[in-house]
Amino acid sequence: MLRSMYSGISGLKANQTKLDVIGNNIANVNTTAYKTQRIRFQDMLSQNLREATGPGTSTGGTNPSQVGLGTQVAGIDTIMEQGNMQSTGNSFDFAIDGDGYFVVAKGKTGDEAGLEVTEDGTIDSENENAGDYEISYTRDGSFTLDEFGQLVTSDGYRVMGYEIDGSTISYDENGRPVIESAADVNGEDGIKATNKLVPLAIPDEVAGERVKSFTVDKNGVIKVTLSGGSMRAIGQIGMASFKNPAGLTKEGKNLLSSSANSGQAVFRSGAGAENSNEKGYGSINQSMLEMSRVDLAEQFTEMIVASRAFQANGKVITTGDEILQELVNLKR
Repeated sequence: MLRSMYSGISGLKANQTKLDVIGNNIANVNTTAYKTQRIRFQDMLSQNLREATGPGTSTGGTNPSQVGLGTQVAGIDTIMEQGNMQSTGNSFDFAIDGDGYFVVAKGKTGDEAGLEVTEDGTIDSENENAGDYEISYTRDGSFTLDEFGQLVTSDGYRVMGYEIDGSTISYDENGRPVIESAADVNGEDGIKATNKLVPLAIPDEVAGERVKSFTVDKNGVIKVTLSGGSMRAIGQIGMASFKNPAGLTKEGKNLLSSSANSGQAVFRSGAGAENSNEKGYGSINQSMLEMSRVDLAEQFTEMIVASRAFQANGKVITTGDEILQELVNLKR
């Protein structure tokens, strides 16, 4: 059989995968904070027909003669460009302007729950609560409140953040969070967060007063206005970053997890931290969402290129078939 036919088959398979990637991009044109993917090809193994030779006293050197055996997928990359901001008017929507990811998790709650963040911004694997949480990361800040007042994603993952010094969070027998005291926003020492990541909540009452409204500032500090007119800080939304964010593993549902090549998650320091690293993170914008990065004009152009490449590789196969037909017809 002809090598060209098998090269054509490899081209068909590679461009089928390219169409898969393009189709997924187009399907996610309205997915919050979706990052466009691209595919790269590389040539497959080449067969040597003649080795290269060096120049001698009587003849010059010759180049190798090789026949390529087709193409293959070199990689599927995620383009980590930030999407445009879209105003929603919903106070539970948040967009990150800059680097960083929201930290969401499934796991236990309670007075002893939470994860201690070390001074270098990582979670100690030997932390006694480390195994109690299934942590994921996301740029999708379309959060909501559950019945208990916990800040959660659309799939029920709790949004993790820091406790504020001066705020006391406890849980009743049903697991409902209760904030018995809260830090004064206008206090002399300012707002300071602990180094403990816990599930965040915005309950109906804080320190016995009804919560009228809440705001989240650029650093993610949650401030509530109480019925008595005072403003209190009850928590700070946590954020994490990675050395290689393109290396994160997509888990579906707009969730990402760390991989062997993404690097370990580095968490932003809480407000007022002595050795703060918050300058390396983006700002949180309330009532906004990050839009998808898919460019339809680019995707449709790539679809045309993939379609024509698929057609051309099909022609290689049919042309090879015609040659084989002629060979067969030599014997009548």
